[in-house]
Amino acid sequence: MASSSNNHKPVSPYWAQKYSTSESGEKGSSSSGKTSSTQSTTSKRKSPTPGTTKKSSASTGSAKRSTTGRSSSSSSKGRKKSTSKKKKGKRGIFPIEIPNWLAWVLVVLILGFLLWPRHIPLGEETGDSLPPGIYKVGIDISHHNDPSIEWDSLMVMTDILGRTTTSVKAAKRMIPVSFVFMKATEGVTFRDRNFRNNWKEAGKRNLQRGAYHFYRTSRDPSVQAKHFIRTVGDLRYNDLPPVLDIETTHSGFNKAKLNSDLLVWLKEVEAHYGVRPIVYTYESFAKDYLSSEILSDYPIWIAHYGVKTPLRDDWMIWQFTDKGAVYGVRGNVDMNIMR
Repeated sequence: MASSSNNHKPVSPYWAQKYSTSESGEKGSSSSGKTSSTQSTTSKRKSPTPGTTKKSSASTGSAKRSTTGRSSSSSSKGRKKSTSKKKKGKRGIFPIEIPNWLAWVLVVLILGFLLWPRHIPLGEETGDSLPPGIYKVGIDISHHNDPSIEWDSLMVMTDILGRTTTSVKAAKRMIPVSFVFMKATEGVTFRDRNFRNNWKEAGKRNLQRGAYHFYRTSRDPSVQAKHFIRTVGDLRYNDLPPVLDIETTHSGFNKAKLNSDLLVWLKEVEAHYGVRPIVYTYESFAKDYLSSEILSDYPIWIAHYGVKTPLRDDWMIWQFTDKGAVYGVRGNVDMNIMR
């Protein structure tokens, strides 16, 4: 689990460019016509040197003189045709001739399609393996998880190596998600932004659900308890007990006062709901800071990663990884087993 204090593009479409067509001139009836047309055009751009003119006249002879007029005319026509085609080539933003208003309608439709929010298919991910044995398998979530959960499709699947996976093709074993814990509150004012929706969606599917409070040792325990109760409201017959998540302390805290304050929260919530709350913590925190009264009188939800079994044997729920892959949830998710 994580506290709120540790909180974790449109492409400008290039749709078209202007096209223009031009021709260098009209084809002549013979190769000599082409040559003289080219030379005629060249002579108009730059006056040749006297030596060049004499050499050209001597080599081409009477044939050149007989085609001079036609080539000049042909060149002139070619230039006129090129000009007219350039004018015709101005077509707006699309390479085909359509009205500008229709072009802009198409642009708006394309942009709308690209930017309109739509369903994104689940990816294929692989996570840590399930512990051996037969247990109920569940997850816990908060605002740190992707909110677009596929509540109707929640499934724990494992591949041939025993790793959790979201790939249906790779799945060799499928286990339904049996329960979901979700963060409700933290401290005296914070409410998880996804709690209300998560709580409602899990309830619609008749999925066993539970709410937890992230405890702040620097805040009044009774105020924190009332804040949790107001946020969660009533519990249903099959809802899991409330959870006190204790895993951090503030500077200068006192161990004896810490345990005394935790008991204030636990007893107040128990009195309201008529059920004994669960205490969530991790292995070393339980060993170093929690009193035997709390550890023996309340169900323990222990977080211990990378081991075959927790050091404590009195756990009710074991959070064995924060890198699970569950079909229906995008990204890594905390996974748990329940006795």
